Amino acid sequence: MSLGSQNLVFVGMPGSGKSTVGVLVAKRLGLGFIDTDLLIQQHTGQTLQETVNQEGYLALRKIEEQVLLQLDVQQHVISTGGSAVYSDAAMSHLKSGAKVIFLDITLNTVLRRIGDYSLRGISKRPDQTLVELYEERSGLYARYADYTVQGDTLNQEQACEAVVQYCKHL
Repeated sequence: MSLGSQNLVFVGMPGSGKSTVGVLVAKRLGLGFIDTDLLIQQHTGQTLQETVNQEGYLALRKIEEQVLLQLDVQQHVISTGGSAVYSDAAMSHLKSGAKVIFLDITLNTVLRRIGDYSLRGISKRPDQTLVELYEERSGLYARYADYTVQGDTLNQEQACEAVVQYCKHL
């Protein structure tokens, strides 16, 4: 594998497995792991949902952008929040030293995995449905991706293995 000092950055919808598969990949490849949602919560001192409730979804996206732009690590797996792709600046920063992995799942799988999404701190317009959000984000994820894992029929271990195999060919 020739990742060298690069990172692996996971993008995808809530419920796609970014954090879970990210940890597995980090363990398999001997890399560090960062969940940027946790960094955002540390930064604000509140949950993502509390930030959305108190300051709005745009405030969460702005905080997320700031946290991502400050990230300066090597040889890490970075699990981003689902809305990271709204910031060209943040994604350019991340991509400059990383391969971006898109964990792609269908809308039905998103709905099945996350259940009551009102508690997830999802950065979306108040009037926006999850279907509209999915359609809006899918193109953004694909645009930034260096590699896409079709995750609907894979369990966490299989998704991890797909990423590990991709890394062996770098």
